[in-house]
Amino acid sequence: MRKTGKIIGRILGNVVAMLISLIVIIPLVVLFLNSFKTSGEANRMTLSLPKEWMFENYQTVIEQGKLLSSFFNGLLYAVFSVLIVVIVVSAAAFVISRNPKGINRFLYYFIISGIALPINNVALMKVLQALHLVNTQIGIILLYAAINIPLSLFLAYGFIGTIPREIDEAAVIDGCKPSQLFLRVIAPLLRPIVSTLFVLDFMSVWNDFTMPLYYLNNSRKWPMTLAVYNFFGAFEYSWNLVAADIILTLAPVLLVFIIGQKYIVGGVSAGSVKG
Repeated sequence: MRKTGKIIGRILGNVVAMLISLIVIIPLVVLFLNSFKTSGEANRMTLSLPKEWMFENYQTVIEQGKLLSSFFNGLLYAVFSVLIVVIVVSAAAFVISRNPKGINRFLYYFIISGIALPINNVALMKVLQALHLVNTQIGIILLYAAINIPLSLFLAYGFIGTIPREIDEAAVIDGCKPSQLFLRVIAPLLRPIVSTLFVLDFMSVWNDFTMPLYYLNNSRKWPMTLAVYNFFGAFEYSWNLVAADIILTLAPVLLVFIIGQKYIVGGVSAGSVKG
């Protein structure tokens, strides 16, 4: 009876998982198929195959949607903000984890409180104006880095807590200075969590819509999410082109997720052990 119950439970679990997967996958398939249709066919937004595959839709989107410039803008914001997060968080998490007392403990809880606190856009705008960073690429990079630091620090802190202190002691006995201890001994051990943070933060920055909308007034500096928004306003009746635009916007982040998904599971599970 127990074996039968387990088998039925597994079957039901698989069925539920398949249904949930379909809910996610079907809209993507609809977008993909309709991106190759004519405007008339795409207006119905069905799962039927195109009568004629219109590959030129993508060429039209790239040329008229200014996707190349917005692609490099989004890549610039995502890569550099993630690099800042990874470097700062790795060093900070190591120091706080190895000496979690006094001011270090206060700073840790103060920073990770940003996970729950909402963003005050009015105050943030005033700060950026005072620093002359509004409508600048450096400003939006620093803004993304600051937004992603709290959760990244939480995960990195937990991961470093799983690294035995005996490794530090052995390195110090061998003559390692603090900087050498971190760069030569600890940093190579952080590859799983660094890969996790890179993938998660990259996807977060790439998919963000509100920050560039609020703080970048120049359309030449817009990432791909805003390029889709702008393109939809100009071609709202050409759903084939809109679908192609969305597919091109999703492609980079899907690629990053597929490549780094194995690191996400391992890094998040290890980083959530302690906090």
